This record gives sequence, structure tokens and C-alpha cells, in this order.
Amino acid sequence: MIQTDNPHLGVIAFSHPGETGKNNEDRFSVTSYRMESDDRPCVLALVADGIGGHQAGEVAAEIAINTLLNTLAPSSGVQPVRELRAAVVEAARAVSRASQESPEREGMGSTLAVVWVLGQRLYIASVGDSRIYLLRGGRLHQLTTDHTWIQEALDHKVITEEEAPQHPNVHVLRRHLGGRQEPEPDLRLRLPGDRNDAQSESNQGLRLEPGDQMLLCTDGLTDLVKQAEIQSSLAERSPMESSQQLIDLARSRGGFDNITVILLTVPGVPRRRLRPSTLETPRIASWALTTLAASLALACLALVGFTLTWWLGIGSWARPTPTPSGTLPVLSPLPTEAGGALEATLTPFVPPTAAALLTPTPSSTPFPLPTITPTPQAQSPT
Repeated sequence: MIQTDNPHLGVIAFSHPGETGKNNEDRFSVTSYRMESDDRPCVLALVADGIGGHQAGEVAAEIAINTLLNTLAPSSGVQPVRELRAAVVEAARAVSRASQESPEREGMGSTLAVVWVLGQRLYIASVGDSRIYLLRGGRLHQLTTDHTWIQEALDHKVITEEEAPQHPNVHVLRRHLGGRQEPEPDLRLRLPGDRNDAQSESNQGLRLEPGDQMLLCTDGLTDLVKQAEIQSSLAERSPMESSQQLIDLARSRGGFDNITVILLTVPGVPRRRLRPSTLETPRIASWALTTLAASLALACLALVGFTLTWWLGIGSWARPTPTPSGTLPVLSPLPTEAGGALEATLTPFVPPTAAALLTPTPSSTPFPLPTITPTPQAQSPT
């Protein structure tokens, strides 16, 4: 892949340390490329949430981001799922090596969420509880699964959704980068209606549609902002406004952890907005054609009826009966009040003036989504 300056997706990215005064151990990156083989545009977006205490967590997150970028950048994109898996595994190994080499960083680790868009195809990977969402048609879908004790307890119905936020194991990770055990990258792309893990994995390469939005975020957001609130914000606001609003909402509720948000937007008007107009046009045309055909049919029937009645001599417009001699009858002019003959006058048709014509109002043009060139590793001010 060759790095470029202009991503083919709209990009918004923010990271905030939160309200507790702790170090920001989140790291993120958004980089645009083009494939050398076929010039396809690509965007690679990463979010990592470091764990392991003061300084160690942010080091682990940074190692994870840099290693994955360096491993995936030379990729051909021919087998994106396999290349993505190998890059995540290498990132995990790099964090583990760094942890073992320095006593003060022992036990450090990181989560990782990856979105790789090749042309219009979506590929994802995750380890930990940083999430990836897809907004399509106004509905928000969580594409990733949290690798936490809480998620496993929910899956096995050990606890309820109401009990989860207050449970003492709420922040216990079951899978992360680092440690002595190499994690298995999660390559499931979960969609509504999936019956099993194999079907979720087969969703890799999902074709994106105009208006689709992909949200990558750390648990500093999802611990404090509900999915319905995220959906409402993304669906009702611009990408810039919704990103800022979501971070502000998490901060207003305590901001107990670092908060990072990356929002990628596919340019174009969503199909759900185009559908009414595309359906309405044929409907109007069909109604107009039907009305015109009915009017012509009625006009033809009226003309036939008039001709028949005139020919048969029925009604006040009956044709004069021919005289035996064959001479035409003489029609006397109608007298006027002055006694003279009534002369017919024709009034020429005068077309309406230009001022009387209605000027159609031009239709509105959708405002193009802004494209913001990201700066890898940059953070917004606190």
C-alpha cells in the first residue's frame, strides 16, 4: 500500500483523557492508502486502550498501533482477512516482548479495534472491549463482541443486563494484547440475523453503502453512553457534531476513563433518503399517463357521439335536410338591434406574459460531506 494524503472516506477523530486527571492511555490512528496493484483507495483506522497503570498502558497502546501499521502497510490486500489476522498477532507479540524486557512495564497490555476499508469493502478485527459500530439506515449495529467477563456472563445468562454495570468484574478483560498467552484475534463481523460465528466471519468484506458510518471507540464512551443514545446522535447530527456531543456526554456523566472516538463516513446520500424520490417519480408519471389516456378516450367518445347525432339528424345541431332540387338552403343573416347583419369577429389568442408564468424552484443539492485529513497519533486538547 502507498500512503496518500486524501482519504476517500470522511474522517473525524477525537481523544480526551476524561475528568479524573489520569493519563490518556488511549491511542489511535487513521491513515489513507492506495493499493499498488489496482489503485483502490484504502483507509486503515485503529483504536487501542492501554492497560497496566501509569505510563505502561500508553506504551502498550502505542506499540500495538505502530506494530500493526508497520505490519499491514506492505500488504497486497489480496487476502485481507489473513493479512489482518497476522498483523494483530504480531502486535500482540510486540507488546508481550516489551513487557518482558522492562520490569516496570510487566503486565502491561492493550485492547485493539481495527477497521480496514479496501475500496468499498469493510474488514474488521478486535481484541478486548474497544468496539466497532456500523450505522446504516438510521440503525446502529455493534459489529464486535466484547472480550470481557461481563459479556461471557451475559451470554451464559449468569447475570442480567441490569446487573452488569454494577458488577465487580465489569472491567475484567478475558482477551487482550500482551501477557504470556497469545490472544486469538476476533474476526467476526456481527450482523443482525447471524446464526453462528462462521456466518459472522463470512461477513468480512461487507460492501459499504453511501451514508454508512463506522464508529470505533474505547470503553470510556460505551461505559457511560448507551447504544440508543449513540444511534440517535449519529443519525441526527453531522459527523463533527455527533463526535463532539458523544465525548461531552461521557464527560458530563463522570468521564471516569479516557474517551476516544473515530467516525468514518462513506460519502453520498443514504439510500433510505433516495428511495422516496425514486419511487415517487414513476408513480407521478404513471398517474399522468393514466389521466391523459382517460381524457383522450373521453374526447374520442364525445367526438364520435357528436358526429353520429349530427349525421342522424338528432338534436338542435341536426344537419339541414337536402331539397329535392339539390339546391342548398339560403341562410339569412341574423338581424342586429340596428337592423344590420351580424358580423362574426375573431379574437386572436394572446399568450400569457413571461411574468405570468411560474418559474420552477431549483431542487436542493445535497451538501457534500467534509473530508478531514487525519493526523496519525494526534490527540485533541483536553
